[in-house]
Amino acid sequence: MKDAITLLVRGLVDHPEAVVVETVPSDRPDVIRLQIHVAPEDAGKIIGKKGRVAAAIRAIGRAAAARENKRGFVEIVS
Repeated sequence: MKDAITLLVRGLVDHPEAVVVETVPSDRPDVIRLQIHVAPEDAGKIIGKKGRVAAAIRAIGRAAAARENKRGFVEIVS
């Protein structure tokens, strides 16, 4: 899941070297939490108009986690 999100986000931004996707520990074993860190000038590209790009990234994260029978949460941090 982490690799798929990293590849997707790096393709969307102007500074792919600044993209960091990290796994955040969760209290529940059935939950995968990811944080996406991007350069401040790329934050708008990741969020998109009315949050549509961010919603699509989150949906892909949920779908990838569901393949592992887990719940996926993606947080965007600039």
